[in-house]
Amino acid sequence: MKMKVLIIDNELPIREGMKKIVESLPINQAIIEEADGVQSGLQKINSFDPDIVFLDVEMEDGSGFDLLRLLNNPTFQLVFTTAHQKYAIEAFKFSAIDYLLKPVNPEEVQKTFKKAIHNIRNKDLGSQLAILMNQLSYKNENDKKIVLKDIEATYFIKVSDILYCEAEGTYTKFYFINAEPILVSKNLKEYEAMLEPLGFIRTHHSYLANPTKIKMFDKTDGGCLVLEGGLTVPVSQRKKDTVLNILEGRI
Repeated sequence: MKMKVLIIDNELPIREGMKKIVESLPINQAIIEEADGVQSGLQKINSFDPDIVFLDVEMEDGSGFDLLRLLNNPTFQLVFTTAHQKYAIEAFKFSAIDYLLKPVNPEEVQKTFKKAIHNIRNKDLGSQLAILMNQLSYKNENDKKIVLKDIEATYFIKVSDILYCEAEGTYTKFYFINAEPILVSKNLKEYEAMLEPLGFIRTHHSYLANPTKIKMFDKTDGGCLVLEGGLTVPVSQRKKDTVLNILEGRI
């Protein structure tokens, strides 16, 4: 089965580079088409009927989101390529749509491509996009609340008040600026799934930080984030490049 791949990006070198990567993959030969923006991309989708679309976020005549809003019941697998827009990236992850950070890593393209092929007939892309658009249209994330329970009480916490979360075995401890920490009997992985779509960053296997509270990245002693109130969160070597890419995209 030949896969029909559409690459939509306003930068010719990016399109050419992505095309070479896809052509080098150890898969059945792909048929590859290109487009450089929202309107040309929409025309290509309608005429080419791709199986997989690699879509840029920011283009000359609009965004990848604008293009999505013009589609009715898309049947292709959608993979975003972007160098920034952290909140968008996490929204894509939350909705189970893959993404690639620029500069694109060929090994990541191969992994993503395999996943996309596997998902073509196993995913309801329409429902995925509905979740994505719901995330993108949410205008008051600072007012969003989560419920935390410890042995003494149930707390309704504004997400914007959280500094960071720390894993303590099978528990998670939440830290705030002007309140005592709250220890909750759920592991950090559960809160990562809940908070990453809202922009929180996994800086370390034991830490999840609120990027709106970050004051600086301290490169000494291996690297850490300095948050409001002077609290610090470590950044592991494995997460360092990802964290820096995310922060540079936000600033």
